[in-house]
Amino acid sequence: MMYAQFASVYDELMLDIPYPAYVDLVDTALHGLSGKKILDVACGTGILSVLLAERGADVTGIDLSKEMLAVARDRASERFPSIEFLHQAMQHLSVSGQYDAAVIPIDSLNYLENEHDVKQTFKKVHEALRPGGVFLFDVHSTYKTDVLFMESPFTYDSKKISYIWETEEGEEPHSIHSELAFFVREEDDRYTRFDEVHYQRTFPVMTYVEWLEQAGFSVERIFADWSDEAPEEESERIFFQLRK
Repeated sequence: MMYAQFASVYDELMLDIPYPAYVDLVDTALHGLSGKKILDVACGTGILSVLLAERGADVTGIDLSKEMLAVARDRASERFPSIEFLHQAMQHLSVSGQYDAAVIPIDSLNYLENEHDVKQTFKKVHEALRPGGVFLFDVHSTYKTDVLFMESPFTYDSKKISYIWETEEGEEPHSIHSELAFFVREEDDRYTRFDEVHYQRTFPVMTYVEWLEQAGFSVERIFADWSDEAPEEESERIFFQLRK
């Protein structure tokens, strides 16, 4: 299953992701996080969930991977045992109550393979938010899927983990099929190999806008690459900030 073994190396591979910047984005949109109910969709190993809780938010995290959720619960157990982690697919999101904000961080939405699932996710998030609630997410740009990912193979090597990442064009427009071979160094200096296959797909910015508006959202801003600038032709990561 995707992410089954990946969960064990995920945190190291995400070290360059500026999660605190995501917290600041939510903080700014809500004019403060203390006491706010936040839904962390595709929460992974709970890095963002814990950072939001550190700022006083009441957090619920959902993820499709039981292995990721196990790491997340362990991460939060001592300091933030009140964080609820639920095993759910984002397109089947089902939570009680209404939330002040929802986030789908770090291109997680791109793991949905078809238009129906993306639209269904937007609908479910809209239902989970209170009136005036904020929805923040980011996706790969079409430039990244169509051009940058085609420059593979990519490699990574640290003292503990190495990988070879090969990517090819997927069957659908703006989609990629990735095969990753991981080599994890054990205590006896031998390496254990495991393989992952990932499929991601993105859509043009205005397609997302159309679907979001159909779901009932108002677009507050669209920006790129962790800056406050509008997307350009060679932007890699597109951010959306919506309001219910």
